[in-house]
Amino acid sequence: MEYGFYAFVSRMKNIGRWALMRNACPENVQEHSHMVAVIAHALAVIRRDIFGKRANPDRAAAAALFHDASEIFTGDMPTPVKYLNPEIKKAYKDVEALAFLRLLDTLPEEMRGAYADLIDCDAETEELVKAADTLAAHIKCLEELKAGNAEFALAARQTREKIEAMNMAEADYFMERFLPAFELTLDELNYSID
Repeated sequence: MEYGFYAFVSRMKNIGRWALMRNACPENVQEHSHMVAVIAHALAVIRRDIFGKRANPDRAAAAALFHDASEIFTGDMPTPVKYLNPEIKKAYKDVEALAFLRLLDTLPEEMRGAYADLIDCDAETEELVKAADTLAAHIKCLEELKAGNAEFALAARQTREKIEAMNMAEADYFMERFLPAFELTLDELNYSID
């Protein structure tokens, strides 16, 4: 029997993000998921190695890779629509859950549990992935602003406020120490390591 799980996952590159916004640098779900995985891993390392708390960086990164996998079937719903009101938010969460189940059905039964645990992960991992998701969105906004695209100014403020409202030491640490570099040019980044 043939299974389509990985072929479906590879199609994440075909799903554009920020559909309602004019983008200077278009981003797809696969690119976004990669950045979320990098940041989730970083937040877990910060939690474990800087703050001495329990965290599993590998699990956080793996869960982040699949955090938007339902969009393979649903597409990327713009945030203002997705969170317009509680009914739409709940309905969209239900659609996402069904899409995840559909995706899991494209794996051999023996493998489904491993991926189900990543898609419906523990609260600790989910918290890290959610923070990483918001940080990745904020970084996208900063990159658009750096490219001269003022369309992302409000989104940049909103995503920053959302991160700050999390009151999460790991996210604050990341924002203080790593976020400023995203506003530098390549030459400035290179100069900073000399």
